[in-house]
Amino acid sequence: MLKSLFQEQLSVEMATTVTVASVEKAPSLTKEVLQARKTLQGLRIRWEADLCQVLRETKANEAHAAREGRPSLFPYLCLLSEGEFAGLLLQTLQALPPQGESLLSLAQQLGLRIFNRHVVQRKQLGDEVRALERRYFEYLRLLASDSRVVVSRLPRQHWEALGAPEVPHEQPWPLPVVVQLGKQLAEVLVQTVKMPGRLAERQDSCKLIPVLYHVYSFRSFRQIGILKPHPAFMQLLATAAERTMTFEAAEVPMLCPPLPWTSPHSGAFLLSPTKLMRSMEGTTQHQRLLEACPPTQLHGALDALTQLGNCAWRVNGRVLDLVLKLFTEKGCPRLGVPAPPSEAPRPPQSRLPRGASPEHKAELRRELARCLKVAREMHSLRTDALYRLSLAQHLRHRVFWLPHNMDFRGRTYPCPPHFNHLGSDLARSLLEFAQGRPLGPHGLDWLKVHLVNLTGLKKRESLQARLAFADEVMKDILDSADRPLMGRKWWMEADEPWQALACCMEIAQAVRAGDPATHVSHFPVHQDGSCNGLQHYAALGRDSVGAASVNLVPSDLPQDVYSGVATQVEVFRRQDAERGVQVAQVLEGFISRKVVKQTVMTVVYGVTRYGGRLQIEKRLRELSDFPQEFVWEASHYLVRQVFNSLQEMFSGTRAIQHWLAESARLIARTGSAVEWVTPLGIPVIQPYHQDAKVLINGGIQSLTFSNSGDTSQKGLTFVSVHDCFWTHAADVPVMNQVCREQFVRLHSQPILHDLSRFLVERFCSGPRVKKVRVARLLDMLLSVPKTGAFNLEQVKHSTYFFS
Repeated sequence: MLKSLFQEQLSVEMATTVTVASVEKAPSLTKEVLQARKTLQGLRIRWEADLCQVLRETKANEAHAAREGRPSLFPYLCLLSEGEFAGLLLQTLQALPPQGESLLSLAQQLGLRIFNRHVVQRKQLGDEVRALERRYFEYLRLLASDSRVVVSRLPRQHWEALGAPEVPHEQPWPLPVVVQLGKQLAEVLVQTVKMPGRLAERQDSCKLIPVLYHVYSFRSFRQIGILKPHPAFMQLLATAAERTMTFEAAEVPMLCPPLPWTSPHSGAFLLSPTKLMRSMEGTTQHQRLLEACPPTQLHGALDALTQLGNCAWRVNGRVLDLVLKLFTEKGCPRLGVPAPPSEAPRPPQSRLPRGASPEHKAELRRELARCLKVAREMHSLRTDALYRLSLAQHLRHRVFWLPHNMDFRGRTYPCPPHFNHLGSDLARSLLEFAQGRPLGPHGLDWLKVHLVNLTGLKKRESLQARLAFADEVMKDILDSADRPLMGRKWWMEADEPWQALACCMEIAQAVRAGDPATHVSHFPVHQDGSCNGLQHYAALGRDSVGAASVNLVPSDLPQDVYSGVATQVEVFRRQDAERGVQVAQVLEGFISRKVVKQTVMTVVYGVTRYGGRLQIEKRLRELSDFPQEFVWEASHYLVRQVFNSLQEMFSGTRAIQHWLAESARLIARTGSAVEWVTPLGIPVIQPYHQDAKVLINGGIQSLTFSNSGDTSQKGLTFVSVHDCFWTHAADVPVMNQVCREQFVRLHSQPILHDLSRFLVERFCSGPRVKKVRVARLLDMLLSVPKTGAFNLEQVKHSTYFFS
């Protein structure tokens, strides 16, 4: 069966695109709809012919420029046929939103899509596809026989054992080439694609008007060039109501297991090029670091990504049907189902009334701008949901896989962007494991605990109390499963309503089975880290007080660090209020877990006091009874007290943060980019460096953009969303045990001292080092913060470490 799935996936990638039926409600086939579709079909036939002609002329002009020794894109225009270029341009036109898209962004997308198509075609021309097929089929045979061999091997080891040499990979094109090629093709599209004026004017006229307009707009206080479709064209599309959409092959989940990652440029999709490490287009630092690594150093990261990609998924059809019911009606923003454009607020009259006062005119303009902003946001949310739900419907009877790669820090992400388990509550509820597992003796209990976690109602209660609560509300759980839209709708009040509903349905099936232990469950159960960033800092510093605050120490009840910080801030506030500090007196009764949570959560990721103040200001503005004239002063005061509280509660953590920040600052002052190697062996370079400005002149707009230049096995199903780990209900105890053991194993290494040695060797030695600048850096790097007395072994017995 997997062989036939491989052939299907291969066909998809050789075609480079996937056409998917839209889940938007199909219109009645009225005379108007049929006429609009006929008009569109005729226009596209003419546009394709016109584009091919103009592309031939463009290629001839570029060839002439090349013969004269002038810079030319001629070699790149020869990579695809005129018909393929024309098809790609028409696909781009079809996908443009009503508000248009920046020319720079569009040019970059076009250039990258041409590169991807070129790579796929090059692989087809040689013997590469046949060699891949032979190797993949042998790989499947080895995987299938793995349980019968004496020594178990990882997928990467299976692949490498086949011994076939890797084909040299295609080097990415420089970003200026990508943008210039895409810009030239976008200009061809603008200049060539026209439609009869009568579509816009509703009167007889043979005059042709452009379908695309180049306009300038302000986005985030910057003027940028936009390619915007004519409203008449958008109306024609809306009337025709064609219910299909086209995705790039690499934007869609795979129909067979991904290739194992074996190197920085080999893994994931069968033919479509995929980066092991995501980075800004144009940067090569990360790729060079990865390629310079000894192959064995990356095996841990490569194997982890392969393992995540090898999890087979399927669509939860029961939940999808309910979401589609709401989506095709009027949406339900409260439940995360975006409303259609028809529900957008109507702007006031477009013409200002005569004799209106300047104040009234200004108010009308503000209201118009607000309505347009809301309409744009609603369109964006609706389109995002449309892509996700259409792909879910497309795959609802299939098994599929999500190949993974990572960002520069080593955080893992699924490659397909529109439909995966990293999305919102609604997105996660649509997915379940393709492979089922019997619940076993404790699986039903873990489903119940998971459901209560999703409600957010018992965060500070024990697991036993959560289990008891689930039994108390079992009637509501079963009612939610049986009558989700017509019953008591208990699930709708949960923090994560769609995942809660999916869990209610799973529990209903299990309790109604003759023996719940034998019920085969496909449902993913999650275990979340308890402020995981602070957990790592507390372990690094062996900080006993901090460790207790973030559940590294066994306890009868889960500790809540956010409430702990809020309590400490309240102590400081009360002291200041007694001393007569006005803002402390104003804040009485307003300091809560919610006010401080975001700042506490992000402080481990380097949030500044300025950023923290903005976060707290936003929370205070949400409090209707807080005196708004004190928001600015109160947010300044509170961010200071939050940082003071963290210093009090996590002294070891703050010392390590200070050491890391000062080390990075002093390294940057030497003119170098900060880099390090993670305990898993991943080389990291901080991609915050000065950008070089690149100017591409000519055409409908000169483009200036930044080119980021370089400076000198237990056998269980497992996936993750950063610090949230998923597995079958029956396997939660095994995953919990492994998670704790690996955390202890990780922090039993001398991580800070290893880092210190690496940084000293990298930045404080060698002939190019300037001794004056480096002396202070060397002192800082050698001053590794002292650690506390916390015993890491306690983590193995902490129930609420991940829960």
